[in-house]
Amino acid sequence: MRQVMAALTVTCAVCATPAVAVASPQQPVPPVSDAARAAGLVDVRTAVPDALVDLRYATPDNFVGEQLYPSDARCLVHDSIAAGLAAAAEALRPDVLVFWDCYRPHDVQVRMYEAVSDSGWVARPGRYARSHEAGLSVDVTLARDGEPLDMGTGFDEFVPRANAYATDGVSAAAQQNRARLREAMRLGGLTVYSGEWWHFDGPNAYGDHPILDVPVN
Repeated sequence: MRQVMAALTVTCAVCATPAVAVASPQQPVPPVSDAARAAGLVDVRTAVPDALVDLRYATPDNFVGEQLYPSDARCLVHDSIAAGLAAAAEALRPDVLVFWDCYRPHDVQVRMYEAVSDSGWVARPGRYARSHEAGLSVDVTLARDGEPLDMGTGFDEFVPRANAYATDGVSAAAQQNRARLREAMRLGGLTVYSGEWWHFDGPNAYGDHPILDVPVN
């Protein structure tokens, strides 16, 4: 989550069992809401059918320690990055992308700021939607045969090892997994945020986009 700016120590485990939502011919992806469609948002599983969806803010397993999304939240992304995510997923197979966060409503960003109460830790919500609030950023990791790969830290574990290019305290296997993830996402046109190996931005993620009033479910 690109908006967090300082080192918070949390206990989100990298090997937590994903709350998996996988699209298949037997389980078609339901249409998104009219509001989501009007905002140009799509369910990521329409682009990446084998995506694993483990939205941490739909559980208390996050740095705030409370559930911020409804239990039926979906991973919504702006349609402008959907093809890039599909390309990244194709490059990574047989490993699969696990999505920890996608589009984030503005009111959730406000709640995060209130919970931390320090503008040095969480960006103050502004007049525009950027990054996750615009559906133009995603937090992702990798899984193989349904099991999370070693990436060196868990989600929202704000320690030096979480830096995208960290080597100290990060195993060779985790460094290799991070590099594979970065390269695949780069092929899809998404750029890693250097402070968080899991956070990737699509083009114009930090432009001045209108704040969206779109539910995540």
